[in-house]
Amino acid sequence: MPWIVGQDAQLVMLGTGRADLEDMLRKFDREHHDKVMGRVGFSVKMAHRITVGADVLLMPSRFEPCGLNQLYAMKYGTVPVVHAVGGLRDTVIPFDPFTESGFGWTFDRAEANKLVNALGNCLNTYRSHKESWKGVQTRGMAHDLSWDNAAKHYEEVLVAAKF
Repeated sequence: MPWIVGQDAQLVMLGTGRADLEDMLRKFDREHHDKVMGRVGFSVKMAHRITVGADVLLMPSRFEPCGLNQLYAMKYGTVPVVHAVGGLRDTVIPFDPFTESGFGWTFDRAEANKLVNALGNCLNTYRSHKESWKGVQTRGMAHDLSWDNAAKHYEEVLVAAKF
């Protein structure tokens, strides 16, 4: 949190969970009210509004079998920064500045320094490489995440395995 609030950025957090983490969320909201807005609770409508209005979705999940928030974010043009586990690893292709490919940023271990590095690279691209940033947003919005497309790829794998 000290690194995040030291950036020229604002952080919005919404969620419920362990009581100690909820208390920490309230504390950050109180102590950094000019940079952090934390709300304990959950509302699908509010979650979508936050995602639509954000530039970046930070999703440091320790476990995520599928994950929908990163999919919504990409469709909205909100760039995901995720811990590369489960469905997050499968759906968020890391940005490669040399080939101008990828949909967001990932980090491979749920450690503060890994999160800071990924988010730092994301923020640097946002601030200093506007055309690359627009490309990340555009690729995410254009990526076909439909069930029809997933079924097609699944069928291709089954056919390849059979023959």
